[in-house]
Amino acid sequence: MAGKKSRTRRPPLPELKRQRKNPLKSLGVTTIDYKDTHLLRTFISDRGKIRSRRVTGLTPQQQRQVATAIKNAREMALLPFVDTK
Repeated sequence: MAGKKSRTRRPPLPELKRQRKNPLKSLGVTTIDYKDTHLLRTFISDRGKIRSRRVTGLTPQQQRQVATAIKNAREMALLPFVDTK
């Protein structure tokens, strides 16, 4: 192995997992209602898609409740299915 050079590598940086704040907990929301469209719009993208849990920082149970509430609000015509601006 004549052509191999020993390279020094930088030590890997420690991964800092920052704790994402739960937006519902900080607002003091205990129940998610389909009639609260102002709150539900914070979990919808500009294209009208439901934002993922990784983006919103919700717990799995809260994400399911938000998704169900958004779908109910869309059926009741409180929220649009697709946002056209």
